[in-house]
Amino acid sequence: MTEYDLLVKNVRVVSHDRDEPVEADIAIKDGRIARVEPGLDASAAREVVDGAGKLAFPGVVDAHQHWGIYNPLGEDTVSESRASAQGGVTTALTYMRTGQYYLNKGGEYADFFPEVLDAAADRAYIDYGFHLAPMSRGHIGEIPDLIERFGVTSFKVFMFYGSHGLHGRSADQNSFLMIPPGERYDYAHFEFVMRGVQAARERFPDLADEISLSLHCETAEIMSAYTKMVEDAGDLSGLAAYHASRPPHSEGLAVSIASYLAHETGLPTINLLHLSSRKAVDAAVRMAGAFPHINFRREVTVGHLLADITTAHGLGGKVNPPLRPREDVEALWEYVLDGTVDWVVSDHACCRDETKFGEPRDDIFVAKSGFGGAEYLLPGMITEGRRRGLSYGRIAALTSQNPATRYGLRTKGAIAVGLDADLCLVDPGQTWTVRAADSESTQEYTPFEGFELTARVTDTFVRGNRVLDAGKIVGDPVGRYIHRPTGIA
Repeated sequence: MTEYDLLVKNVRVVSHDRDEPVEADIAIKDGRIARVEPGLDASAAREVVDGAGKLAFPGVVDAHQHWGIYNPLGEDTVSESRASAQGGVTTALTYMRTGQYYLNKGGEYADFFPEVLDAAADRAYIDYGFHLAPMSRGHIGEIPDLIERFGVTSFKVFMFYGSHGLHGRSADQNSFLMIPPGERYDYAHFEFVMRGVQAARERFPDLADEISLSLHCETAEIMSAYTKMVEDAGDLSGLAAYHASRPPHSEGLAVSIASYLAHETGLPTINLLHLSSRKAVDAAVRMAGAFPHINFRREVTVGHLLADITTAHGLGGKVNPPLRPREDVEALWEYVLDGTVDWVVSDHACCRDETKFGEPRDDIFVAKSGFGGAEYLLPGMITEGRRRGLSYGRIAALTSQNPATRYGLRTKGAIAVGLDADLCLVDPGQTWTVRAADSESTQEYTPFEGFELTARVTDTFVRGNRVLDAGKIVGDPVGRYIHRPTGIA
């Protein structure tokens, strides 16, 4: 009698709660993990996959992506979810807001967000959810409805947007943000967003630990002044110039302000996004000491862990906050290894060549910000992490369990009985060279071009559905929208 839909045999299962993997088979039924133990009977399964001794990692929960920022959302959902599966990602949480880019419209989320859901529906190869940014006063009032009706439990503030543009200086942010006349996107607004999120936590006490606010921490005034200084001096170019124009102490100052506002408003669930420098993480650690009642989470990106301003391939490495010099990369790894960093993400934002580069093509200040990279998330973490002594279990915690727990993905984050059958098989002994041409993303370049990685994702399963087979995307889109924290909508 067929007892399981799928049996993945002969693998070494990686878990966040132990350093090293253990040999086991994984039985899957109705999209969930049914058993994890050695020696399961192959005749009890409708389909058997021989893992050939590979590592079985929990499907990566990439908690920071941007689908639809530079390309139509429906198109990005297809191509960038395929690229994500190449990197072992089985769940993506992607940021969305009103204003320019994305859907290029303002208004209420009650009208805006159903359009988002419709655009993405039935197109993704992996499961997905959304973080939303309250851009206007009216959006703050919508937070309870977004939680209850749409299952959105995480929100975002872009701290520099009030007087600095997405790609550089800007003189007309209200037009860019599409907020009502007379409103400002400033520290006062950030405070009121925090009060709104905290009010929602009090309204839904059973969900309170999974309702959080994330912040992009950079300081507009510092960046504007330093951008002018760098341009006037004219002695720096490329990624070095962009790093200098958005200096690390701009991050540290914003982290400090955000943390005090969290203290003032009583909001304990704060996520500090894509910390890129020693000064930024140092500020985050200091604030955690100053406000021990705030349950901070600290995020870094795989891009900031793999590349620096010298090794990144070209101006395609422009991103906010910027890639940093090598000493900051080494500092971030120190914080990963000592447990200060809570999770690692891709900050994947597909930006095609014709959009990314302006005229002149070699001017970093006219290039657009952001690049893809979900394809390299798990391979990059294993390559660099293992070289530095990071255990497989810690890699699983950083890429899956920790973000799943914070963001209310109750059926994700581990290969464990009863959870969704999200997993990927990894060959930890396969050395390969990153080439943008090999990615399923529509982005034609990557700042990681030519990087040598020493682990490769060969197979990816989303709720038991095989979406990557021997390194190739297979089948039709199976991804579904996740209504948090209850699960698949």
